[in-house]
Amino acid sequence: MERDRMGASEWNYSVPYQEDLVGAFEGLRRTVFEKREYYWGPGADWWPEEERLPWPKTMDELWEHELVQHDGTHSILDIFRIIGPDEEPDYGTLKQVTEEEALRVLGTRRLTRAHVPRFEEFDYWRWYGRCAVLHDDEGEPQEIYFWGYSGD
Repeated sequence: MERDRMGASEWNYSVPYQEDLVGAFEGLRRTVFEKREYYWGPGADWWPEEERLPWPKTMDELWEHELVQHDGTHSILDIFRIIGPDEEPDYGTLKQVTEEEALRVLGTRRLTRAHVPRFEEFDYWRWYGRCAVLHDDEGEPQEIYFWGYSGD
């Protein structure tokens, strides 16, 4: 599938497995924000010094800036909510790969780290992320892998 990536940035993250997907997602977003692992143009070294802004103190403050509203952060911060398996993807949503989808696309219900290079075979588009539970060789869940691309 050809994807329009012009101006966008691909991103991926891995967190230790936990049953609470929403908690894992929200924790990841907090970590990315706190570590400043996102695009903040108005604070960049290349931004004119007299116009440079300090890094936002909250995500709300981050999203108040017009540049961020238009261009995004080129990170998981551009994703706002998880949708269910029967919902259609939309701007700023994240959808988990189901066992049925994994079986249909990659021929297995239990994804592992070895499958990650083939994750582009799953449907995803700009401003829409995916996640999958990765298992060890014994089939036990080990991590949650998040990926997508966003930004302009």
